[in-house]
Amino acid sequence: MSFTLPKLNYAYDELEPYIDRKTMEIHHQKHHAIYTNNLNNAIRQTDMDNISIEKILRRSHIEDQKIKNNSGGYYNHNFFWKILIPNKQMTAPSEYLMNIINNRFQSFNFFKNEFSSIAINHFGSGWAWLCLNPTNNKLTIISTNNQDNPLMLGIKHDHAGYPILGLDLWEHAYYLQYQNRRIDYISSFWNIINWKQVEKNYTQSINMK
Repeated sequence: MSFTLPKLNYAYDELEPYIDRKTMEIHHQKHHAIYTNNLNNAIRQTDMDNISIEKILRRSHIEDQKIKNNSGGYYNHNFFWKILIPNKQMTAPSEYLMNIINNRFQSFNFFKNEFSSIAINHFGSGWAWLCLNPTNNKLTIISTNNQDNPLMLGIKHDHAGYPILGLDLWEHAYYLQYQNRRIDYISSFWNIINWKQVEKNYTQSINMK
């Protein structure tokens, strides 16, 4: 099995003005492509060359750093592209999802502020995540370093949970447009979230428990 760079469901310029075309093009064609190629090279002729990316992630903590970094980079970007959508196509969270968020975080605005705060205050490169915690069936917000993600063992105990929503905090995700203004990039993110995909991620995670 070899992993392939996925096609996006939108053109590179369709997330403007929130993420510019050049950033999307470089992010997808260069950064994500490198993680994909490096992952394929790292697992070639090993017992991981015919298993799913999720199974590789669960093993990554006992493998070499190259496998961990590139399996995370491959999975995280696949996940990220799916939860983005052009602003003109974006709809609000469904009543079902909104109730889940409100029950856990008191209100959508409280959730939004907490997620944004964790993303803003994360030091260095990494990701912010909304996860379904497998131990208590509750939503939780965390950040991870570099290309780590909640599915990896050892991030928090067994694993931190099943990712529902994620935001790339690496500088290559925003620096061409926002430079050092990470807070503006995070604010823009809320205008291009595919809430139908987020809800799909949630229902799939519930079924995995």
